[in-house]
Amino acid sequence: MSRTAAFDKQAAIKAARDVFWRDGYAETALPALEKATGLNRSSIYNTFGSKRGLFDAAVDNYLEEVVRPRLRPLLVDAVSPTALTDYITGLGHAFEALDHAPGCLLVNASGSGLAQDEQVCRVITDYLNELRGAIAHGVGAARPELGSAEQTRLVDAITGLIISAFTLVRVDTTLAIDTLGTAHDLLTGQG
Repeated sequence: MSRTAAFDKQAAIKAARDVFWRDGYAETALPALEKATGLNRSSIYNTFGSKRGLFDAAVDNYLEEVVRPRLRPLLVDAVSPTALTDYITGLGHAFEALDHAPGCLLVNASGSGLAQDEQVCRVITDYLNELRGAIAHGVGAARPELGSAEQTRLVDAITGLIISAFTLVRVDTTLAIDTLGTAHDLLTGQG
């Protein structure tokens, strides 16, 4: 008879996600993961195979619980003209609400040695393409009067500004929020 896990796997993944998100993969030591998850080293290895396996589970959780719910209004069939403005404003509010916001787990990982791993690189690239696609839907809904080339330039600029804000928020919340303000102004034609 096999022994069932005596812990909530999803709660452990979420706790590990928050540690990886705040500290980064390389800087996260197993004792920090043990403390956050309440699991000992052998339970982490038995359940996830390795620290990397736990990180991969944390990334999947991040995409499903953090990223995609925010992007969902930009990916529906009939995108609201205010959906992208709402997304940008919502990011700004999230940044304001957190003291030293962690930015984006995947953007943070892209600046680490972990990004050299083919699987992680693919996950980051897929995420950036998903983000860019969502922004493209939002731009199309908000600025239908623009031609295709103008919309593409606007999508590129807004995507770049949002990625920059995710990076900047770790060191300067005000500058990150100002960067989101620039994205908002470009979207609404004020920039």
